[in-house]
Amino acid sequence: MARVGFVGLGVMGAPMAGHLVRAGHDVTVWNRTAAKCAPLGEAGARVADEIGEVPVASDIVFTCVSRNEDVFGVVAAMMPHAAEDTLFVDHSTTSPETARDLQADLAERGLRFMDAPVTGGSMGAQAGTLTVFCGGRDEDYERARPVMEAYAKRTRLVGPGGAGQTMKVANQIAVGGALLGLCESLAFASKAGLDLATTRELLAGGAAGSWAFEHYGPKILNGDWTPGFSVKNQRKDFAYAFDAAKEMGAALPGTVLVDFLLSKLTEQGLDDRTTAALYEVILGLESASWT
Repeated sequence: MARVGFVGLGVMGAPMAGHLVRAGHDVTVWNRTAAKCAPLGEAGARVADEIGEVPVASDIVFTCVSRNEDVFGVVAAMMPHAAEDTLFVDHSTTSPETARDLQADLAERGLRFMDAPVTGGSMGAQAGTLTVFCGGRDEDYERARPVMEAYAKRTRLVGPGGAGQTMKVANQIAVGGALLGLCESLAFASKAGLDLATTRELLAGGAAGSWAFEHYGPKILNGDWTPGFSVKNQRKDFAYAFDAAKEMGAALPGTVLVDFLLSKLTEQGLDDRTTAALYEVILGLESASWT
């Protein structure tokens, strides 16, 4: 069993760390809001009082926070306390450039870094069925892979530093398109007077089916706008996608449209809702503006 640390115990990080504890690893946890550590402490994790204690007690440190600046902040706070060859594995979604910069910064200090964003949502984190896109060195991936299997059904080294985040950008582009397809389809069905539960059941079982139909369809039927994955975080990921696309000269017309529609929820102060709330935005649109 490995000595591991986990920093960032939100809707994704907390269940992931819980799987590590249940797998028998020696786990040390820290979170900015200390109260979120309590359930893991009760389950058997060591709760650090200060973030600098995490790398002291760990050979591999996993991070799962929100934005570029958050990752830079927590890694910078731990670096002075980390022994040589400590491996930092970042499960946050950041820009590919951030991942490359962190790998270079840590290498200068004799430390290792792998970008390893995940997909599968909070439900996948709870079930331990996430997919992990890894960017970095072969030896670092092989070192982390057996540990990540506690919460991942599939891990893959997809290239050098930054490649994991680039793959996550591609993932989020596809996720946005599937979300739009779901919400636009069900909004149309609603205005046509079709039964939404029947529509969702029949379409999800055919060529229109997708992860979004399976997992977000029920939330739309129930009017349940709790995340899940929030509008705020989806738009944050889209911003990284736009930056990466601009750098390589790629066009993202569909993603631009989805981001624009989601911005309507941001303008209403509703960007803590699940991205499936896009359904309400589309339902409220007038056809003359879009056809």
